[in-house]
Amino acid sequence: MQQLTVFMDIESSRSYIDELYSSDPERVVEALVMLKNSVIGSNRQKSSVIQQGVVPRLLQLMSDETLDPNIKLEATITIGSLAKGTPENVKSLVDQGAATALVDLLKSAPLGTKVAEAGLCALRSVFVHPPAPVSSLPADMSLLTRLTQIACDGSATARTCVVRILSIWCCGTAEQEALCAAGACEAAAALMVSAPPAAPALPALDLLANMCFENSNVSQVALNTRHGDKTIPDLLMSLVSRDKPLLVAMCAARCLTFMHRAGALPADDSRVVFGALPCLARLCTKEMPEDIRATAAEALAYLAEVDTSLQRLAAISNHLMTSLADIVNCPSAAAKQGAFKCFASLGANDEDIRKRIIETHGLMVHVINGMNNPEPLVRLAAVRCLHSLSRSVQQLRTTFQDHAVWKPLMQLLNDSPGTELLTVASSTLCNLLLEFSPAKEPMLDQGAVEMLCNLTKRPEAALRLNGIWALMNMAFQAEQKVKQRILCCLGTEQMFRLLGDSDTRVIMKTLGLLRNLLSTRHHIDAIMSEYSSQVMQAVIVVLEGSYPAEVKEQALCILGNIGDGEKAKDLIMANEDVLRKLVDYLAHPESKLQEAALFVAGNLVWRGEAGAAARQARLADLGVLRALKLLRARHDAQHLHDKVKTALAQFNEFT
Repeated sequence: MQQLTVFMDIESSRSYIDELYSSDPERVVEALVMLKNSVIGSNRQKSSVIQQGVVPRLLQLMSDETLDPNIKLEATITIGSLAKGTPENVKSLVDQGAATALVDLLKSAPLGTKVAEAGLCALRSVFVHPPAPVSSLPADMSLLTRLTQIACDGSATARTCVVRILSIWCCGTAEQEALCAAGACEAAAALMVSAPPAAPALPALDLLANMCFENSNVSQVALNTRHGDKTIPDLLMSLVSRDKPLLVAMCAARCLTFMHRAGALPADDSRVVFGALPCLARLCTKEMPEDIRATAAEALAYLAEVDTSLQRLAAISNHLMTSLADIVNCPSAAAKQGAFKCFASLGANDEDIRKRIIETHGLMVHVINGMNNPEPLVRLAAVRCLHSLSRSVQQLRTTFQDHAVWKPLMQLLNDSPGTELLTVASSTLCNLLLEFSPAKEPMLDQGAVEMLCNLTKRPEAALRLNGIWALMNMAFQAEQKVKQRILCCLGTEQMFRLLGDSDTRVIMKTLGLLRNLLSTRHHIDAIMSEYSSQVMQAVIVVLEGSYPAEVKEQALCILGNIGDGEKAKDLIMANEDVLRKLVDYLAHPESKLQEAALFVAGNLVWRGEAGAAARQARLADLGVLRALKLLRARHDAQHLHDKVKTALAQFNEFT
């Protein structure tokens, strides 16, 4: 039946489709009008016409400058109608070059003509179907200037179409800068004051938001752009008020948010504090439509993400906590995602706010459910929320343990998630593995060591960092069997690879892991009895390499820990190169390296321990005693005076 219907469609349209190729302009126009009328409102007819291969002829008629203007107009309108069909219809048009042909038409069609307006309408219809063919619109300054001129001076339809096209096209820094240079900020400002506000203003606000997002240059231009006697932020401030349509207020608040985050508006700017923030908090309330609440929560999360003062202000605005807790219950993935993100931002820095979030009725159950949600973005937002809350020592000891949040977290990590989710989840794991967290033991039983060691082998620096950081936390004040398990699983080869990492933070945490492994005297001796050559080699690599001072400081602290072992200190004493480096670092101009070297020397010369006199004599011969005396005399090392004095007091007959 369906095949018969398609056949009848083809038969009924074949007569006037054939006329499209006529040499008589009147017959061509007549055929175009019939074709246009046949496809309006019928996706089935649109598909049929496209399948019959008519599009190339329509594009040819649209583009030929020698033809009757009515032919160009009707062909353009027909392409625009076809572009309002199914996503498959639009893809077929794009594949056949319709988007590029429409852009070429806009380059040459006189401004204000029906053909130019039809071309804009058609191109907008193509662009609103994702993925938009953004590459068909080049960053050509004359073309962009022409389009922004239409946005300022064209008809209401043309202006709305242009701004919609450009807002979709503006998807990166190059496009943001090009549009700014072409005068798009001025065009957006003009459209904001047009009446009625919801028509051209909405796409203009979308365009402005996309231009300002994470772009300090464009945001600064927008800050200083005026329409009449008002700047863009002032215009936006007037649009976030309660008497404006919800979408307009939302989009205006997003623009102010993006300008703040790009550095154009400070956190204490009145248009942020009394404009964007209270508007977004109001739009999160229960009376608002769900899609508005979801977008407002996400925008508010971004607004307050990095500034503690805005986090504190948002937390007491318009019963926001209650609103967010209600949004989490909404059925849509976008709503849950926005609420979790907003909770994560609010709790990023303030312990009191984290406590209030935790105490929100049923929230932890929602977070755990969110981590099991089938939507990846909801899972990611739930883990972000958990990560923010996991910064609280008190919650790690109580609420997190009560709800066993480590279970779904470990499940997520073992399910091979995407890189972004893996990064946030492993950051959260770092916090859960702190010494005071009760989750530490059960996570060990679930294979946390092996999973973290695998993370240190990932190509992404953030994942290597999280892996080694979590292992460092796990090793802090851990039992000897845990330390042995970490060393055995990680392996010394991987340890050396991490010490040569391109990211200094990874090197620092690797040394931090070694430092935590080599703590507690009997642990030090046990580990050094098995791994002495590898550990000493690792320390020497750092001390001899061109590492920053803070890295070398960690290596010296490891030596200091080794020097606290009963037997392990002999390994340092047996290595003359290391002892000579110790003398050098006691005289180093960097204060933190002097202090770290002093820590090593103090442990090696401590009297009352077996072999102390022999060690003191050897160190005195190598110049350690002299270096300590010189350090005592230095005016720029007065803050170390007490520690130097203690170390010197250990040298019995040598002082």
